[in-house]
Amino acid sequence: MWTDRTTILIGEENLKTLNNSYITIVGLGGVGGYVALMLARAGIGHFTLIDFDKVDETNINRQVVANTKTVGMFKTDVIASMIKDINPNCKLEIRTEKLTNNNVSTLISDCDYVVDCIDSVSDKVELCCFAYQNNIRIISAMGAGNRIDIPKFRVCDIYKTENDGLAKVMRKKLRERDVKKLTVVAPESLPFKKSENNVVGSISYYPAMCGCVLAAKVINDLIK
Repeated sequence: MWTDRTTILIGEENLKTLNNSYITIVGLGGVGGYVALMLARAGIGHFTLIDFDKVDETNINRQVVANTKTVGMFKTDVIASMIKDINPNCKLEIRTEKLTNNNVSTLISDCDYVVDCIDSVSDKVELCCFAYQNNIRIISAMGAGNRIDIPKFRVCDIYKTENDGLAKVMRKKLRERDVKKLTVVAPESLPFKKSENNVVGSISYYPAMCGCVLAAKVINDLIK
């Protein structure tokens, strides 16, 4: 079976736990797409996939959903198809819409884990606050752009992050909303280049590595 090598590593009971787990991923771009595929290959059996965006040509350099054949397609549809090609028995719920403060309560249900890969700071804050207030386990991706070094990411509380402009902004807004903690995956290095006109530069491997670390944290927490 396609899960044989995973079973050798974690055992049948842990594989069953993963198969029975329900994960919500919000944002299926450079980071979130890799999270979805890594979790699917590890044996997660139920997903809600949330993203409003379509694949753009500029995504091809870093997003697993993006190639010349998928440009113009919704990212939710591309990822759903890729997951079904990995595990046809996986249960998928697709929400092709933008998460905001107006719909977060309807998009986020009582799942085992939420993975936040949203780019928009305001929407990211709304998701994290909702999860905190409703005791929903969540992990949030911080910055993975404007860097080119060999990636090193740290899993920590957001109030212990350094060298990350996104985390700095998030910390301020979360304090204002009285959010006491948030587990994040944050880079350890300084940016290689500053954003120009709010456009973030990127390279193929950095978002992928961030996504892999997020997926690893989720898997380890589920079978711990």
